[in-house]
Amino acid sequence: MIRVGLTGSIGMGKSTSGKLFSEAGIPVNDADAVVHDLYGGEAVPLIEAAFPGTTKNGTVDRQELGRQLGLDPSGFKRLEAIVHPLVRQRERIFLNRQRTAGADIVVLDIPLLFETGADKRVDRVVVVSCDPQVQRERVLARPGMTEEKFNMILSRQTPDAEKRARADYIIDTSHSIDTTREQIRDIIADLRQQPVNDGPKGGEP
Repeated sequence: MIRVGLTGSIGMGKSTSGKLFSEAGIPVNDADAVVHDLYGGEAVPLIEAAFPGTTKNGTVDRQELGRQLGLDPSGFKRLEAIVHPLVRQRERIFLNRQRTAGADIVVLDIPLLFETGADKRVDRVVVVSCDPQVQRERVLARPGMTEEKFNMILSRQTPDAEKRARADYIIDTSHSIDTTREQIRDIIADLRQQPVNDGPKGGEP
């Protein structure tokens, strides 16, 4: 089973690319979706203990959490120490399930793939990228997004040029979704021509 790490900076089209891998029949574990689920479940009491007042009605209030992190960016480390182990646990469950099901390729959609060292747990890295101006337009069109918030997010992410340099494959989403879909089909076809490694990598199952 080939483990593919999918990543890309904010606004590059990573989420869309993940959906297109899934559309092509490749199982995808979306770390963002896992975090969203955890924010309504087992992570809630842990986050409330570390960041009082950031949960209500049994879920994490992302807006309040974001406000507190904006006031004290050192809190990101505390938050990651809570969330990352839970995300890793879900990832292991996903991998075991797909291996049992006989999947030949799986995608781990991880926004902070390089930043958290998760690239060491995958066999191939796919980086989603686009023209910087297209990225900026996409991000600033999001509700509640500001230049300041955009720049803060970028400051926490590995620069796009470095991601591209470390990638096995690059998906350019600057153009149409059909063009993106075709690139993904080509990547899948190329992966299926490679030897399958089903052993552990970096101590992972």
